[in-house]
This record gives sequence, structure tokens and C-alpha cells, in this order.
Amino acid sequence: MHRFFIAPENWNSCALTLAGAEAHHARDVLRMRVGERVVLFNGRGHEITAEIVDVGVDEIALRKLHEAETPPLQCRIVLGQAIPKGKSMDLIVQKAVEIGASEIAPIISDRTIVQVDSESAKQKQSKWQQIAIEAAKQCGQNWLPYVHAPRKLSDFVTVGTEESFDLQLIGSLQPGAQHLKKVLANYSREHQHRPRSVLMLVGPEGDFTPAELALARGHSYQPITLGPIILRVETAAIYCLSILSYELLI
Repeated sequence: MHRFFIAPENWNSCALTLAGAEAHHARDVLRMRVGERVVLFNGRGHEITAEIVDVGVDEIALRKLHEAETPPLQCRIVLGQAIPKGKSMDLIVQKAVEIGASEIAPIISDRTIVQVDSESAKQKQSKWQQIAIEAAKQCGQNWLPYVHAPRKLSDFVTVGTEESFDLQLIGSLQPGAQHLKKVLANYSREHQHRPRSVLMLVGPEGDFTPAELALARGHSYQPITLGPIILRVETAAIYCLSILSYELLI
């Protein structure tokens, strides 16, 4: 069945409707009609199987058939990604949703090539959030990751996010970085449980600068190596998230 997203603030299981772009997609693209069934989700773990009862010009009305709730993932994984050039960020957002990231924070670093001002930052955030929604619809993910507005690395590292993390990691090509497997094992041994929240920073083309790595280390980020082979930015992000997902979400 086709999946459609209803924002949490518009979620009402007693009066289900599709409006805006989702209604357009169902009505004009998929040509859905009265009697067909769809799956609705609100990005906060709730899912409803519903039947279309009316196809209007402005909205589509539905009747609830079955409701289910998906528990949150066992670990909150946040990806802080230095914005790469081209369309690589689109791919990273899509794959981060599929792999299980809880949040995605686009980062502007010293070596970020893409120019981002306040206006374009809002546009990019909206675009990437929509990519996240489409990815969640496609892969059956009922917990929608929030895509933050782009921020400078210095602001992100020094101010941080609203919550603290069990582990703060930063990918590094510099000597002395530890393997991710060792970092996770050390944490589990010291705390007698796996980390329940991880913030993972992945650099741009050319890696973070030595000054940026020093700044991150000064704010409790642990440098990790991804092995002897230098990975493309999108590969590095998918690599890190895949390991964290395998080790912490299953």
C-alpha cells in the first residue's frame, strides 16, 4: 500500500485527511479513488491503515481501519554532516533515514565548497526535510528524522544540541584516531551498557581542518578512523551510520 505523511500537528486519528502535496500526489499522480487503502504515518511512531472515503478538490478524507505504534529506536544517532558539493547531501539524507538516524545536522566547515546564506539555508533545510519524508515513506520508517538548518561547525561544536550524548565522535584522517569498533567496546566495558545516544560528525571533501579537529577534541569529541582507505563523503557517512546501526539499534 502507498504511504503518506501527516505532520504530528495535523494528526487526528478520528478525522483523517490528506491535504496539500500529499493529497495532490494521491489524487493526481497515483489516481487513487474511494475505497482504496493507504498507510498514514506521523513521523513520531504512529501508523494508521485507512480507507479513502472521499476525494475532494482540496483534501482527501479517510476512515481509520487499524492503528499501530512503532517503538523508538534503541539508540539516538545524530549525523552531523559537513555539506558536500553537488547532490551528495541529498543521497546522504536519504540513506541516513533508511539506516536509522534520529536527526541530521548539515554542517558548514572551513572546507565546505557550497555557499550557504540565511535564505538558502532555509531552502536547503526544507528540501532536505522533504527528501527525508520521501525516504521514510518508501522504506517504512515511522520515526522521521529532523533535518536541522545548516550551521557553522564552530557554532555546532561549541553550542551543541539541546541534549547531551553518551558519545561524540568525529571522523578523522589524522594520526591517533581510534577505530570505531574499539571506541564502542571501550564505552560498553566502562559503563556496562551500550551507548544510548551518539553524535557522529563526518567531514567534507578533504576532511576537517586540524584546527576544527582540535576544536572538536576540546569539546569531548573522540576522533575515529574509518580505515586506511580514504572514502568519499557520502560513503563515509553511510559507513559510519551502518556500523552504529548494526552495533546499537539491533
